[in-house]
Amino acid sequence: MAKDRKNQRAVPTTRLRRFARVAKLAGGVAGGMLAEGSRQIRAGKRPRAKDMLLTPANARRVADELSKMRGAAMKVGQMLSMDTGDFLPRELADILARLRDNASSMPPRQLNQVMENAYGEDWEQRFYGFEFKPIAAASIGQVHRAISPDGREIALKIQYPGVAKSIDSDVDNIASLLRLSGLLPDGIDIQPLLDDAKLQLKDEANYLTESEYLQAFSRVLGSDDRFVLPEVLPEHTTEQVLVMTYVSGQPIEVIAELPQAERDRVMGTLIELMFKELFELRMVQTDPNFANYLYRPSSGEIVLLDFGATRHFKASFTNNYKRLLKAAMAGDETRLLAAAEKLGYVVEDASEEYRALVLEVFLMVLEPLTLDEPYDFGQTDLPARMAELAEPVQDFKEFWQAPPTDAVYFHRKLGGMFLLASRIGARVNVRELILQWL
Repeated sequence: MAKDRKNQRAVPTTRLRRFARVAKLAGGVAGGMLAEGSRQIRAGKRPRAKDMLLTPANARRVADELSKMRGAAMKVGQMLSMDTGDFLPRELADILARLRDNASSMPPRQLNQVMENAYGEDWEQRFYGFEFKPIAAASIGQVHRAISPDGREIALKIQYPGVAKSIDSDVDNIASLLRLSGLLPDGIDIQPLLDDAKLQLKDEANYLTESEYLQAFSRVLGSDDRFVLPEVLPEHTTEQVLVMTYVSGQPIEVIAELPQAERDRVMGTLIELMFKELFELRMVQTDPNFANYLYRPSSGEIVLLDFGATRHFKASFTNNYKRLLKAAMAGDETRLLAAAEKLGYVVEDASEEYRALVLEVFLMVLEPLTLDEPYDFGQTDLPARMAELAEPVQDFKEFWQAPPTDAVYFHRKLGGMFLLASRIGARVNVRELILQWL
């Protein structure tokens, strides 16, 4: 019980308290930089600002403080951590990657207040056997088990108080912190990304919207026996509490211990679903967190969870992305650069050297599509080769730009699928899977 209380922290709900948290974080990071700088000077070294900032202590400081704040502050950190190398320094992504772990949970008193606000003081009579200990705690809400009035096992996703109201200020405060840190490259205008992040997060903070997405995916995938999705209980769902049937399963990573054929089948199924979402539905669940997928060993079914980060894509984006993929598969460099330009990557006015570098990046990222054979995600050295390109990119700062917003969201999903496939050592013929949509 003591351990449970240790992981409970009240969510700061007012804008002033949340700003104070960010200010405290900035002060802590600055203090950490001074301490590291002094240490390096005593050791006879000439410290660089980047080296002083990116210390393990500062990494813990950033991740721990954002996980206590939760809400949009933590979500922005998660989003940036999965940027898959579009424009953020790798070191920053590594710091923010700590935020993929579970957040702190609300103490019972604050939880009870949220439920009273949603259902009244007698809310416990509506949900039998409500378990106050959450089974999961994330950036925007935490999940509890209970029994519905009709006797079904249910899961309640309960939003942290103040999350929706603090989105704009949280995003602005974290962006200011990143700018002041010097980690964001100079000259990059990330305001369009920030503005879009606010809109996306406001959608995520409305659980009625998420319930609509969940029901839409259920209609599309309901007849596909490879998947299991929760069922929404709309009569009990509000903007701050999403009530759905409880579905069980094991963490998706357990398939890493299964025979190669099953690993390949499961991963191929998830990659195929990703393409279906983008090209057929134009509705993509963009959160790549592994916790959004469960596996049922007895049946081989994949459980799909958490549709809050679902995003609609315009036909123009999906069509231009098709052109990009077709060009990469055909090895047509001219068409590939033209498609990248249409997607919003500025390459037409860049130097020949920079265009060549952009081309190399795209061909490398899309490598699994260029081979008409199973791609061995567990053995590929693609991440290492991508890391080697980071140094040449430094020579072209005058052409740096924030990537197109839709591309950032889809590449988060794409990067998440790559990480999962690598983690479980899957071999998938990606080219064969995507042909039906091209």
